[in-house]
Amino acid sequence: MRRNRRMYAAVAVLTGFSMVSAACGSSTKTTTNTTGASAQTTAPSSQTTAAAAVTTAPASGTTAPTFEKGQKIGLLYDITGRGDKSFNDAAAVGIDKAKADFGVVGAESTPTAPDGSDRKDRLETIVAGGNKLVIGVGFLWQPAISNASQDHPDVSFGLVDDVAAYVGPDGKAFTADDVTPTNVRDMTFAEEQGSYLVGVAAALKTKAKKVGFIGGVQTSLIQKFEAGFVAGVKSVDPAITVDIKYITQPPDFTGFNNAAKGKEIANAMYGAGEDIVYAAAGASGTGMFQAAKEYSAKGTKVWGIGVDSDQYNTVGADLQQYVLTSMVKHVEVAVYEIIRDFVQGKFTADHKIYDLKADGVGYATSGGFVDDIKDKIDAAQADIISGKVTVPTKP
Repeated sequence: MRRNRRMYAAVAVLTGFSMVSAACGSSTKTTTNTTGASAQTTAPSSQTTAAAAVTTAPASGTTAPTFEKGQKIGLLYDITGRGDKSFNDAAAVGIDKAKADFGVVGAESTPTAPDGSDRKDRLETIVAGGNKLVIGVGFLWQPAISNASQDHPDVSFGLVDDVAAYVGPDGKAFTADDVTPTNVRDMTFAEEQGSYLVGVAAALKTKAKKVGFIGGVQTSLIQKFEAGFVAGVKSVDPAITVDIKYITQPPDFTGFNNAAKGKEIANAMYGAGEDIVYAAAGASGTGMFQAAKEYSAKGTKVWGIGVDSDQYNTVGADLQQYVLTSMVKHVEVAVYEIIRDFVQGKFTADHKIYDLKADGVGYATSGGFVDDIKDKIDAAQADIISGKVTVPTKP
């Protein structure tokens, strides 16, 4: 069944995700948790081609799924695109592995207009190129994906970090979890849970009892990172102070691509005595690691905590010794899985949630800097998975 586009008008921008379960094929979208790479392993860098737990090998005694090679897949990056050494590079790993495993042909596009005005045109260009699966990486693609799914019912879509939303003829907004388009898969993550774990690490490692958080843009999504990090820190020692700073406010989203500003804020934090800073700021986080290096050269070792990818593997050898850990968000698994399902004829229009229990988020151990406290971080992880600890999603 395809929904009649004439039923709906413009799109409503709704961030976050809703959790609604229903039987497959009904008018509501099924919400499921899905298995990704192990939270105790590190996410692959943008130069690697495999995620640890992603495999195409069939179980013993079964027949491998058949698929047609050469299928066209469109990947729409968020601000900064491939090469950001963080969020977008994780998505790139997913499509690169799918190319190797399934012979898909990838078309990639990155918005360049500061106000996002080129997103719709870029999406339409990808669709016009014959790509029958189009994936929007990042919540800023939500309006364009939502509209396009109605304009192109014969195309399948994926949306990372948000849930598609619409406005009905009566002007009332509703999400795709309420009324399901049959051609959109929403893929969201429990960023607050992974951030809680690196907050525990920061609290156990800080000597100053003062740490910092840098958010790229103050949206509800990035506030999930903040809320989880602060909760993790306070779970170890409520007396530790957490300094919170954001680079920009909506509708200015350049905070995800301003390494100079990230460095400036981090320098101020280190100068104020904070010895560990966590940046959930995309490419701007590179500036934080540069600040950590420069400040440490003065005689006091300070740390940065990476985000999305295992940034120990992406920042460069000169900065690796300042990467305490990273909050790993397995975007590469979500991208790979939707492509795998599509080429094998198993695409579903549902809402998949990648949380700790599903190994969709976690923390990195590269460099060995948290090996001495790994048992305590793992204990915190077990408490979250068991339900003993519920991590807040709002500051």
